[in-house]
Amino acid sequence: MYDAEAAELSTTTPPASEPAAWGGVLALSLSVFALVTAEFLPASVLTPMAADLKVSLGAAGQAVTATAVVGAFAALLAPVVSSRWDRRHVMLGLLLLLGLSNLLTAVATSLPVLLVARVMLGASLGGFWSMAAATAMRLVPMTLFPRAMSIVFTGVSVATVSAAPVGAYVSEALGWRAAFVIAGVVGVIAFLAVWFTLPKMRSTGAAAMGDLLEVAARGRVQLVLAGVILVISGHFAGFTYIRPVLEQVTHLGAAAISLALLAFGGAGFIGNFAGAFLAERDPKLAVITGAGLVAAAMLAMIGLGASPWLAGAALTLWGMAFAMLPVGFQAWMVADAADRAELGGGLLTAAFQVAIASGAVIGGLVVDRFGVLSAPAYCGVACLAGVVLVAGVLHRRRRAAAVCAA
Repeated sequence: MYDAEAAELSTTTPPASEPAAWGGVLALSLSVFALVTAEFLPASVLTPMAADLKVSLGAAGQAVTATAVVGAFAALLAPVVSSRWDRRHVMLGLLLLLGLSNLLTAVATSLPVLLVARVMLGASLGGFWSMAAATAMRLVPMTLFPRAMSIVFTGVSVATVSAAPVGAYVSEALGWRAAFVIAGVVGVIAFLAVWFTLPKMRSTGAAAMGDLLEVAARGRVQLVLAGVILVISGHFAGFTYIRPVLEQVTHLGAAAISLALLAFGGAGFIGNFAGAFLAERDPKLAVITGAGLVAAAMLAMIGLGASPWLAGAALTLWGMAFAMLPVGFQAWMVADAADRAELGGGLLTAAFQVAIASGAVIGGLVVDRFGVLSAPAYCGVACLAGVVLVAGVLHRRRRAAAVCAA
């Protein structure tokens, strides 16, 4: 068993000789699954939800925008605002906010109520993500941190694969509100799992906005954030418009597209653990490999996308490669901002949100200007630029280490 009293007194990772608290890591994974499921549900129930609330699809879609925008700010502010509090209590509070969001969504009778509920989810989602890596770091020895994060990100993979189809099925059978009731039940289970498995975690020290700015000004942190903006924006520029590519280039029907996207999500399970394997050696290797394979998948999609089988293979490779990236970036940030892991996690989460939004915007601009294949082309170029950036960092650091050793 993990020693809760020792954990309460510790503000860093446990020593390598102390057993890892895998129960706590699994609880974090379940929590992430609950959060991402709630985040993805509107996409699968948007039509009946909009009809029930008597608003347009575009207006109902703002529920997704509200979550993303608030999530970015919450990621930055949550570690600062809660810096003096027991981290276990903070994580439980964020999960309680998730439960209230699902409950309010399930009973919403107007768009303003729905938006308030989704703002609550954004605060919960951004805050939890900003502290997830720092929390996992205190549950396992640092040598096992990439493995722990791969387990946490398994919750994302499961939610990515299951949330949309399950939400669509439940909304058809029982109504869209029932989907959020079920999501609420999952959130309660996650709350209980954290309650029973996460040890007390004393604050690592007060933090202010000046501390956040100091971490953001570090050159090493800026390199991580630059890598995220390049690679993740490229991914979402391509992925946002993958359906038009599969429809217009590969000529797949709706059922085949669903199957291809299922393969994309399923391959993420392999990518999670492959990314952890590489990140345990050096987090930058996971980023370089993942981004490089995404670029290769984009090249295959552009050159061979007319073939359904080859397009499916490229999409599967893409799903596996992309899953390596969050593990690699999280481990890289923790390694380069270990003294301020929560603030670094907040910056990383905010950078992901910015990359997601900017990628979708850039993808839309190039698709409107140059056609659907320009989205995977931009994705490939951005990922290759990320490979060059991260490989350069890796080379310089290895050369510096060799000079010091000599």
